[in-house]
Amino acid sequence: MTVEFPPAPAVAGFSLSGDKPFTIDSAENAALCRSTGVEPAADGTAHEIYFFIGTQVGMGQTVAGLCQVCEFDVEEGPMMGGSQVTFQQPLKVDQPYLVTGEIKSLTRKPSRKFGAMDMLEYELRLSLPDGTPVLSTTNTWALPRRNLV
Repeated sequence: MTVEFPPAPAVAGFSLSGDKPFTIDSAENAALCRSTGVEPAADGTAHEIYFFIGTQVGMGQTVAGLCQVCEFDVEEGPMMGGSQVTFQQPLKVDQPYLVTGEIKSLTRKPSRKFGAMDMLEYELRLSLPDGTPVLSTTNTWALPRRNLV
C-alpha cells in the first residue's frame, strides 16, 4: 500500500542571503582551536569549521526562521543530513565576509522511522566584501513530518 502525502511547500529559490557581514573574531577562533587541541594558525588563518559557523550565523535566517520558511516547527527537531564544502581560499580571522544563498529544494519522501520527512537542501556562499568567492557549501537537513501520518 502506498501512502500519499501532501506536497512539500514550494520554497526552492527562497533567498538565504544575509544583510550584515560576518567576521571571525580572532579570540573566538583561538578558543575554538584550543578546544580541539590545536594552536591557532600564526598566519591568521581561521579554523575550517568556520565554513559552517560563518555561513549559518551570517545567512538571512535563523535556524528557526529557516524551518518556518519550510512550514516546519524547529521544536520537532531538524536533523543535519550532510554538508559539502568547496574552498576557493582559506578563511581568515578579523576579515568581514558576506553570505549569499538560497534554498535549492525541499523534497517530501516516506520514512520508515517517521512516516514522512522532507529533505531540505540549501546552498550558502561566503565572499569577501568586494565579491571575491571564498567558499560555497551545500547543506542537507532532514525534517521529520510526524504530523503527516
